[in-house]
Amino acid sequence: MRKAIGARKRDILWQFLIEAMTLTGFGGLTGLLIGWALTLLIGLFLPSYVPLWAPVLGFVASVGIGLVFGLWPAWKAARLDPIEALRYE
Repeated sequence: MRKAIGARKRDILWQFLIEAMTLTGFGGLTGLLIGWALTLLIGLFLPSYVPLWAPVLGFVASVGIGLVFGLWPAWKAARLDPIEALRYE
């Protein structure tokens, strides 16, 4: 739809990549919050320690996965002909 109203390939590519990275970023943050809660729960019974680099690396990995696996659909959507895209909607 955006291509039909004049969006460039680069605009569509960035839209898909940002969406993929945002979704996986929110998933990563949710996982970090659950992990933090479990660490606090386990910390009541056993001593536990989470180094600062571990959650940072986990978040960066989740956003990186969104970037890597969002490239193919973003590239495919950016190359799609607007007439072909609108014909099926």
